[in-house]
Amino acid sequence: MRYLSLLVVLFVLSLSSCRNDFEFEPSTGGLQFSRDTVYLDTVFSNIGSSTYRLKVYNTSDADISIPQIRLANGPTSKYRIMVDGMTGEDADNNGVGDGKIFNNVELLANDSLFVFIEVTSDVASANPADFLYTDKIEFTNISGAPQDVDLVTLIQDAIFIYPQRTGTPDEYFFEGINLGLDDDNEQIISVGSNLSATDPVNGNELLWTNEKPYVIYGYAYVPGTETLVVQAGARVHFHANSGLIVGKNASIQINGGNPPISNQESLENEVIFEGDRLEPLFSDVPGQWGTVMILSNSPLNSINHLTIKNATVGLLMQNIATATDTSIPQLTIRNSQIYNCSNVGILARKANLTGENLVGNYCGQATLACTYGGTYNFKHCTFNNNWNSSRQVSVLVSNYFETIDTIYISDLNAANFNNCIIYGSNQIEMLLDKKDDVAADFNYKFNHCLIRFNPNNNQFTNNPLYQFTTDTTRYVNVYLATNSQINNPKFENTNQNKLWLSEDLNLAVDPLFSAFDDILGNSRASSPDLGAYQFVP
Repeated sequence: MRYLSLLVVLFVLSLSSCRNDFEFEPSTGGLQFSRDTVYLDTVFSNIGSSTYRLKVYNTSDADISIPQIRLANGPTSKYRIMVDGMTGEDADNNGVGDGKIFNNVELLANDSLFVFIEVTSDVASANPADFLYTDKIEFTNISGAPQDVDLVTLIQDAIFIYPQRTGTPDEYFFEGINLGLDDDNEQIISVGSNLSATDPVNGNELLWTNEKPYVIYGYAYVPGTETLVVQAGARVHFHANSGLIVGKNASIQINGGNPPISNQESLENEVIFEGDRLEPLFSDVPGQWGTVMILSNSPLNSINHLTIKNATVGLLMQNIATATDTSIPQLTIRNSQIYNCSNVGILARKANLTGENLVGNYCGQATLACTYGGTYNFKHCTFNNNWNSSRQVSVLVSNYFETIDTIYISDLNAANFNNCIIYGSNQIEMLLDKKDDVAADFNYKFNHCLIRFNPNNNQFTNNPLYQFTTDTTRYVNVYLATNSQINNPKFENTNQNKLWLSEDLNLAVDPLFSAFDDILGNSRASSPDLGAYQFVP
């Protein structure tokens, strides 16, 4: 009998748990919201935003039915909403909800629902005075005026560069860029946009100004013997898997910051390359776009006051035919910063690279990688790496690269570091990687440099590449940081990429390599400091 009673109780409980006879009464208002206004961060014209969330609360003890949730601008609104997974009424009869109007939305007592919000608008739809596009979500009731939540987003106009296409949706043909010959003497053709001085839509695509930001889809290519000139204050945004390629006989000139030099915080005259996600959540996310690839061997290639953020590889210098092409990619880069690259900040393969006042931080493998030989000269640079890994380094120098079945070796003609800081969160932040299989030059020199180097064992004791105290040809007045207290540069805030000195290092520099101002234009005439930043009390 006891078992029978238990079964009866369980049966009754099961019936009550499956209750489906809720009685919903029309809403009389009184809803509460997680916010009164939803600010959708800045978006580019005709580019969809991220999804934002609003929570709606029924704090009453009654199960209610909201007669209608709608966008105030109706079917013409540029906003789209989804209510608890529902897409709304199908106003255009295409079988899909339009995200504009929702009828009779039920909400249990003391429960809540989610409204998800997106926007795709153009500048023409925004207020011409402030470029804000606005709307409201209205929640109707039977007692009076609807309750509402404001929607606000800033629409930014831009110049869009992307591969042209022809054909039909059944078979599109996309514009291609010719990168040259590979090691098998085959042409490398990739989807991309050939920059033109007479583009029918954008006009001169070989002159990037600060009048509007640029948004790049795919790889923009500087072809032939053309020169891409980027003016001070230009803002360039790259979509995922996009970037910029400077062809073998072309050149690039980035002229940021002069005059006047940018303020450290506002960077108003800096040229900035970053991703096209403008929300603050993405401001420091690595790997959002591809790379700036320098194939060019032109001596005219120069970069001044450029900030590169959130790429896969910030700068990549190499030949397409890496093993068989004997030409040397060239670049002079000054007063520039590279941060938050998922792989490498600067990756150079058998290149000729000159750098002054460079700053780098937070790179997945290396802030600077000079590989497969080449010629490299750096003065007053700050190469730091606080990536959260036990394997990352700030500086890697090697004379080879390898494929699945071959190791290619080339002369390291020079790797000269003068008055530089090489630091980071690991105990070893500088690696020299030499292949001795064939006779090849491996010339390097660290002159008046601070280097974080504190191996946990003795694996480098007898290594001829790391004789800091006895090899006075390759190591001249090198200051080793063997723990967090000795020779710590005490940067302002590495987590925020603020790598200027918070205290004077009081370490001697070589004055032969200090005859120029620091990255912010501060004079080094008196008591110069190592690295890209002069300490300013």
